[in-house]
Amino acid sequence: MRPRPPIKGRGIFSGTGLVIAALAATAVALLYPLWSYADRQGAADANVLSAQSVTTPYGPLSAQDRDFITKVRLAGLWELPAGELAEQKGTTAAVRTAGQHLVDGHTSLDAHVRTVATQLGVPLPNGPNEQQAQWLTTLRAAKGQDFDRRFAGILRLAHGRVFALVAQVRAGTQNSLVRDLADDANATVLDHIKVLEATGYVDFASLARDLAASPTPVPTPPAAAPSAAVPVEPSPDASYSLPPAAASPPPAASSP
Repeated sequence: MRPRPPIKGRGIFSGTGLVIAALAATAVALLYPLWSYADRQGAADANVLSAQSVTTPYGPLSAQDRDFITKVRLAGLWELPAGELAEQKGTTAAVRTAGQHLVDGHTSLDAHVRTVATQLGVPLPNGPNEQQAQWLTTLRAAKGQDFDRRFAGILRLAHGRVFALVAQVRAGTQNSLVRDLADDANATVLDHIKVLEATGYVDFASLARDLAASPTPVPTPPAAAPSAAVPVEPSPDASYSLPPAAASPPPAASSP
């Protein structure tokens, strides 16, 4: 018998298969370390977040929760004086009304945040930060309609930035006191946004650009131990009722 001639192309396909297999193996070798690193990094991030949370009778208190409590206090330390300036210097009834809302809102919210801070052991600042102090200096120097415009513009921008933070904290916190404070802050901030816009001095085009640009939010304070002393106590004439401490849900009733 004459030998069967080789099938044309078999060697070519066999070689191609080897090349594809080699490339696939190389890709797996290159990608595996990346996947492994991503898994390790995700676990590390979770461990860091867990390490920054502390246990309280009202649920876990995260670093973001403590940061939020401090920022609520800082907001009142400059926005309340800004509201008083508007009540005194505003040239229109709408500006003076906005100032009154800021004073009333932050008087109540400040009492709330001080009570929460006392319960959770979060130290609070006693004065505005550098940026907020500069805003107050600008408002004190302004007069007439220039004051009205600056007041509405600065305060509306600040409230727009903090509005997003309040929503983020309210959506993710596990602490019942922080949830209650976020609810109060949300209502207060929204009210202030509306009355500031009602002045007619808010430049929405400029506001949108400023909000879209790199923000300059309130600086994040350093993490504080939950047992640290709270330098600001709730004032005796401005207390705030708190929700009860977190408790385990009652056991389900057994079927008859």
